[in-house]
Amino acid sequence: MKHALFLAIAFLVCTAGSAFSQDTLKPLRAGIIGLDTSHVPAFTKLFNNPKADGDLAGIKVVAGYPGGTDMPASKDRVAKFTEQVRGMGVEIVDSIPKLLEKVDVVLIESVDGRIHLKEAREVFKSGKLVYIDKPLAGALPESIALFELAKKHHVKTWSSSSSRFGADLLALKGNEEIGDILGVTTWGPCSYQSGTPDLFFYAIHGIESLFTLMGTGCETVSRSKGPVTDQVTGTWKDGRIGTYRGIVRGKSEFGAIVYGSKGVRQGAKTISYEALCRQIGKFFRTGEPPVSEAETIEIFTFMEAADESLRQGGKPVALAEVLAKAKEEAAKLVP
Repeated sequence: MKHALFLAIAFLVCTAGSAFSQDTLKPLRAGIIGLDTSHVPAFTKLFNNPKADGDLAGIKVVAGYPGGTDMPASKDRVAKFTEQVRGMGVEIVDSIPKLLEKVDVVLIESVDGRIHLKEAREVFKSGKLVYIDKPLAGALPESIALFELAKKHHVKTWSSSSSRFGADLLALKGNEEIGDILGVTTWGPCSYQSGTPDLFFYAIHGIESLFTLMGTGCETVSRSKGPVTDQVTGTWKDGRIGTYRGIVRGKSEFGAIVYGSKGVRQGAKTISYEALCRQIGKFFRTGEPPVSEAETIEIFTFMEAADESLRQGGKPVALAEVLAKAKEEAAKLVP
């Protein structure tokens, strides 16, 4: 009964929107950069729904720039998704500057994180708020540089997987039946795209869930990769251990087990696009990111450190060392 109550409360917290009706909100025109992911038609449908309420209300996707790269996940799908959003009444433009002329806020949705820094440079110059879909960038140095550029242009930005805002995941936090969270194991589908660190492309969903539950403070990471499972284990500064199990082969689904001072619970099977879009909408209204820069950078440092651990035969790698090196490289990317 208590667990059901936690689920209900988490859902309300996750989906609660503005108390104002759509008619009283100042309309916001949204533009999407990168029409090569299924997120694009899904998010457009949510924002452009005439019955949209709460933090979705009054925000309409009006323009899109297809973009695209040679990554198979991009080049093989950009035409299809572009036509889908065109059919939803979204104007398709041929450059980012043209898109910026037509919109108030921006979503960078390009499935290939390697071009996010380049795309964000143009948006930041306009001063418009921008949400950047996962992965934040194509490498850790680029991720750091992206935040530094945003600060240089006095622009707020953030990035997150939709897994962070699932109601059943949030129900595992602050749960009296679980007590203090002493450890977490998350899992999910794991596939790779060449040109980016292994875990950036799809494993990020399960790793985002891991950090949502464990919080920041991971000090070392070790990784073991095989044909069936890709497993990454982090040790936090307070001695707690968090593990991500990437499902490379076999039945793919998301989930988490939380080990608490009072109980053990399993959940977090759902990923909610609507809950994420409500957070995006709230950000566009308030200018306050729901996920901190520090946590986002730690997540990407965790994933880069996992690659380094694999190169070293699975040895534990300190996040601080990986981050320090990445910061040196990032400084060269910020003019």
